Amino acid sequence: MGITSFKFLCFFALVLIVYYTVPLLFKKKGQWMVLLLASVAYYLLSGNGLLILYPLGASLVTWGLLQILVKTPEDKLVKRRILLGLELFVLLGILIVLKYLKLMTGGGLLVPLGLSFYTFILLGYFIEVYNGISHAQKSFLRTALFGLYFPVMISGPIIKTREAGDQFFEYHPLDYKNLTFGLQRMLWGFFKELVISERLAVVVNTIYGNDTQYQGAYIWLGTVCFAFQLYTNFSGCMDIVIGLSETFGIILPENFKTPFLAKNISEYWRRWHATLGTWMKDNVFYPLLRTKAIMGLGTRLKKSLGKKKGKQYTTYVAMFILWLSVGLWHGGEMKYVIGSGLLHWAYIVIGELTLPFFTWLFAEKLHMDLKSKGANAFRVARTFFLVCIGDLFFRSDNVPHALRMLGESVSVFNPGIFFDGSLLNLGLDLIEWGILLVSLAILITVSVLQYRMELCAEGKLENSSLKGFENVRQLLASKGIVLRWAVLIALFFYCILLAEYGPGFSAAEFIYKDF
Repeated sequence: MGITSFKFLCFFALVLIVYYTVPLLFKKKGQWMVLLLASVAYYLLSGNGLLILYPLGASLVTWGLLQILVKTPEDKLVKRRILLGLELFVLLGILIVLKYLKLMTGGGLLVPLGLSFYTFILLGYFIEVYNGISHAQKSFLRTALFGLYFPVMISGPIIKTREAGDQFFEYHPLDYKNLTFGLQRMLWGFFKELVISERLAVVVNTIYGNDTQYQGAYIWLGTVCFAFQLYTNFSGCMDIVIGLSETFGIILPENFKTPFLAKNISEYWRRWHATLGTWMKDNVFYPLLRTKAIMGLGTRLKKSLGKKKGKQYTTYVAMFILWLSVGLWHGGEMKYVIGSGLLHWAYIVIGELTLPFFTWLFAEKLHMDLKSKGANAFRVARTFFLVCIGDLFFRSDNVPHALRMLGESVSVFNPGIFFDGSLLNLGLDLIEWGILLVSLAILITVSVLQYRMELCAEGKLENSSLKGFENVRQLLASKGIVLRWAVLIALFFYCILLAEYGPGFSAAEFIYKDF
């Protein structure tokens, strides 16, 4: 049941009505049970119903081990570590086996919806309780809601139970702001996915499906289009999921924070799929730094290279494992390991190692202002270019295909395709290109507004009319009722009239739904 389908919208409307009706009948109780039953129903309606046994089994294992863990004294360190090892072995074991079996069978294996997402949520929950920073639910059904909550099963975000978990079990009265802001967020997600991403997909599929014909500038165009397709597809899904949850009174963590305005790769990953990055740092990177192997390596490197460089290179080793894990999370194929993992590790390491030289060159020798708007614009463009190289690997069929396309992108010089009408042969006519460009302009305008609001909140932008607003919805709410409703109605009909389905379009399949 696709999240942008009419069937899903009817399902959501029914759940919303029941969600706010049940507390009236049961003295402000029962809302979390509505969410659990709705999550089970969603799973059963979204394919092979038997696959629900996977998240239910993972939830049962997590709940059972937690019941033993909370009764185990902290001084029983060996037993507690055995319980943690069992949790990791079972949940990660199932994740790895299913992902690699699917890879080896060519996709013929049935994999449960949200496999990576519910696995990481439940693992994070167990580790939080293990470390004493969260509490264990006594009820299996409550634990099952963490592993089944239907909005996040599609494409995340990866929630921390210590931050968002208690919201599931609290009473949420019908709130006008939550309802309207949530629906507005959902509408923005539909705009990104159905109006922009679906059109970009046509261009991307045409170029990547026949790169021997479409070379040179075509490949750069296709790669830039894919970067925006992936962003609007994934972040559009997040907008729908976060907005949907907001209508229930549940605030989920943001997963995207204007990533294409990042000035370096590290900042980009703090803004792109932020909950995955946070999970990986908390549960892979920092624990790695505390292992005997890494600490021993650090001691040896400090003796041979000095304290500063020894610590720096030790961190790079741990980062290598971190980025390898990020790549493997996206899939077992090397194109994911490189495009979403190790290539970004290389960017960060090379960037840090060469930073002193380039700072000396540009600031001291060329006397350039490295804090100027021009310098920052260059950093943003450079970061986007590097991300696009990774996206090329991500979208290609395999690594040899990606390398071939990189070669084809520089072996042919044909910038004339942007002026001679060649772009009309990529699956979109002149009107469709016009709709796409106008829609991208709207997206970029809203993104820049959101970014400037972040700068205001951080105190980096003074004397701005955007000060005091957290998001564009708040800004819109501050305007007069006529302007506010005019904008919302225009966006609604823009989506209704210009959304794309049917032949040539992917019917709103989310790229990350199988990860």
